[in-house]
This record gives sequence, C-alpha cells and structure tokens, in this order.
Amino acid sequence: MAKRFNTTGVCIPKKHYMVDISRKIDEIEKLVDEEFYFVINRPRQFGKTTTLNELYKRLNSKYSVIRMDFELMGEDFSSEERFCRTFINSISRFINKDIKKADTLTELSYIIMNLTKDNEVVLLIDEVDRNSNNRLFLSFLGMLRSLYLSREQELATTFKSVILAGVYDIKNLKLKVRDDSDTRYNSPWNIAVNFNVDMSFSKVDISTMLNQYANENNLSLDIDVLSKEIYKFTSGYPFLVSRICQIVDEDLLSEDKREWTVLDIQKAVKLLLDDKNTLFDDLIKNLENSSELYECLYNILVNGLPITYNINNPIVDLGHMFGYLVKNKNNNIVVSNQILKEVIYSYMISKTDTMTMAKYNFKDNFIKEDNTLNMKKVLLRFQQFMKENYSSKDIEFLERQGVLLFLSFIKPIINGVGFDYKEVQISEERRMDIVIQYNKCKYVIETKIWHGEKAHRNGLNQLKSYLDIEGLDKGYLLIFNFNENKQYVYNEYCVVDKNIFEVVV
Repeated sequence: MAKRFNTTGVCIPKKHYMVDISRKIDEIEKLVDEEFYFVINRPRQFGKTTTLNELYKRLNSKYSVIRMDFELMGEDFSSEERFCRTFINSISRFINKDIKKADTLTELSYIIMNLTKDNEVVLLIDEVDRNSNNRLFLSFLGMLRSLYLSREQELATTFKSVILAGVYDIKNLKLKVRDDSDTRYNSPWNIAVNFNVDMSFSKVDISTMLNQYANENNLSLDIDVLSKEIYKFTSGYPFLVSRICQIVDEDLLSEDKREWTVLDIQKAVKLLLDDKNTLFDDLIKNLENSSELYECLYNILVNGLPITYNINNPIVDLGHMFGYLVKNKNNNIVVSNQILKEVIYSYMISKTDTMTMAKYNFKDNFIKEDNTLNMKKVLLRFQQFMKENYSSKDIEFLERQGVLLFLSFIKPIINGVGFDYKEVQISEERRMDIVIQYNKCKYVIETKIWHGEKAHRNGLNQLKSYLDIEGLDKGYLLIFNFNENKQYVYNEYCVVDKNIFEVVV
C-alpha cells in the first residue's frame, strides 16, 4: 500500500508520510524516566494523539503502559462504580491479567498500589478534558494526586508517570473539598510539572517529511526552499503542514507526480483557505462564542494595536490555549500563523456590507489583457466607493472599519486566481502591508492612517524598504485621512528606484 499524507486521526509511519518526531519523543521519555506527572495540553489537531501513539510504542519496551481515551468513556462517568469497573477493564487488557473489580475510587487506589508494588507502570490518557467538568473526573485526579504524594513520602506505590493529553490545562481545574469547618478549593493536579516540549514543526522537521516523500516517489525536490515556504504560511502548525502537502500531492499533482515548486505550495494555501475542516470550524465557533476574543483579534489584525502578552489575562490565555495567539519578540501577542490569520480576516470581512460594494468591484473591470491586475484602477475605484458611500460616516466608524472595507472590496477581485496575505506592523501609524499574488505577479499595498507629512515621508520609505525585500519596483499606498477638510486625491512618487502610487480616502 502506497503511503499518503494524513490529516485525520493518528499518523502511522508505515501508512503515512510523517515528520520525524523522534527527538520530541526523546524529550518526553526523559520526563517519564524521571517519574514526572504532566499534561500535554496543545490545540486541536496539533499531533497529540500521534505523539502519544509513538510514545506508547517507545515506553512499552521498558515499562508496563496503560493507555486510555476518555472520549470513549463519556457514559462511564455517570457513576463511580461504572467508571472504576471500566478503568479496571482497561488495566486488565493492557497488562493481560485478571484484576478484581472495584466499585469505588478508594478500592481502585488499593488495586493501583498492588499493581505497582513490583512493576513500573505508566498511565497515558488521551482526550482527558472531555469530562473535565465532571466531579467524578476531578475526584479521580484527586485520587491519583494522593497516591503520588504518598509515593513521594514512601508510604505507597503508584504509577511511575501519568501523562494526560487534551486542549485544556488540567492543572487549572479546581476540586471543591468540604470538611467540618469550611469550604475550600484545591487543584487536584498541581503535582504536574510544566510540559515545555515544542510540538510544532520547524523547517528542519518539515524537511524530514518531504525527504520521505521525495525518496519514495523518486523525485528530486528542493527540500530547503519548499520547507521554508510551508513554514512561512503555517509556522509549523502540524495539521496545516500536512494539509498543504496533502493538497499538493492529491489535488494539484494527482495525475502528474513531478517536482514540487513554490507556486504549488502557494496554490495549496489558496485551496486550504477555502477548505471546510474542523480546525477552521472551531476557530469560527470560538470567535462567535467569545466577543472578547473577537475584539482582541480585531484590535491586533485590523487596528494594529499592541497588546502585551500576559498569560494571566483570561482572553490571552484562551487564545493561546486554542493555538491562535503567541508571543512575539517584543512581548506582544500576535496571531500564531499566516493561515489562521487569513481565516480570521475572511470571517471578519464576511461581517461587512458587501452588497453596496458589488456595484464598484466587478472583477472584469480590473483585469488587463495579459491577465494581470490593474491595481491603480482598483485603488481609484475603492476611493470612489468610499467617497460616495462613507464620506458622511463618523470618524470612529471609519477608523475601526476602513481597512476591513478595503480587504472586503478586493477579495472578489482576486478570488479564483489570486490570494493575499497581510502583515500588520504594530506602530503609531498602524500600518498594514498587503501582499497580493495574482497570476505569478505580486502586488504590495501598504495601508496606513494619515498622521502628518513627516509620518507620510516615513511611510514612503518604509514601503520602499518592503518593496526591496519583495524584489519589486512598484508599490501602492492607501492612506485613510480622517481630517474634515481632506481631499480624495491620488499621487505618484519616485522613491530612489521605486515607483509608488498613492490614493487618499
């Protein structure tokens, strides 16, 4: 059976092209060897189950390993007796030994002590947060915690290591404990050490999977260039890395197994952004359910506001836990990768009024005979749209919605052929660089708010520098001027060797 790229469920080395995660498994194995309890809490589709599967195979050669999936045990949390019996059945299956029944967590704890008296046993539990709001689950964690503390005091034996995997950080759960004098809250899992293994894929990691693919298909790929391009869009998010490769192999090149190009990766990214998958569905659902998270992302992506990374901020913590937010070198929060950023932009654009725009942004009006974009015409048409429809809007609305209106305006023009990606520059001028790829041509548009002539000159020089990076000799500047006496004008500048066309709205 030929291997393929996998984006659903666990990855199996003999069936799927896989990143070499052996070094990550080495790091986790050290934590187990040192008898630590820990939680692998990472976002959805971040390779947790695949990592647990490879870890299980590694540990099983030297320890007795019990592996469970709490997603399969939803009904078993309905009663303590049922949970304990199911847990005992799982133990029996993995150690191939009959064990007497337990009806309570206390009885279960005695069985665990007997089981681990002369054996080193490791417990792995996947999807552990599926029942995290269940009191029985919290009591179960409390039982494991008590056994761990007794072991450290040499009063009992218990599992050598316990590894819990899920999206949420189980360490933050609280267990309500009553006694005769008061009611207090204790964390049932404060015994866990921090899990700092980087489970994202580096450019080198990605290259190991591409090497596998190239060798098995007798292809000569420019592994380094392709790995960098995939990483540029994904920042190593495991699902996104595999999905891009899967689209190239199974959709773009299914009939012609030739060498991959950077353009193939870019086409795959465009198809991925139109994909219907659980990662994007969860992202939209979470934005719908949390207005505070939406507002946080809006301020970062549209308003260009700097927000300090503080994990004690519940919204920052939530965005980080879901895999949407990370810390940059300036200690500000940013969206974790370019693809999620584009999905969020598309969702925000969908909330703007596109009906009025339809009279202004008909695609055929902006395509030249050589199938390239007439970007000057696009910007001038947007200027007309803003003048005729938004000149009377209040400044606060325009400051908030202006850039999003332009992104919404340009989307149907490039749809089907091109794609764009954005880079927000956190600064006083609140700049955004928009790079549009259309039929092998690249266009760079910088949007910014008017802050006077000095800032304007700086903006021209900044755009010139960005054009140098992109290897282009022509760029575009879209300025939002909120002064009452502004003029809807356009200008052309020559900055050293760069031509810049500017539109003011």
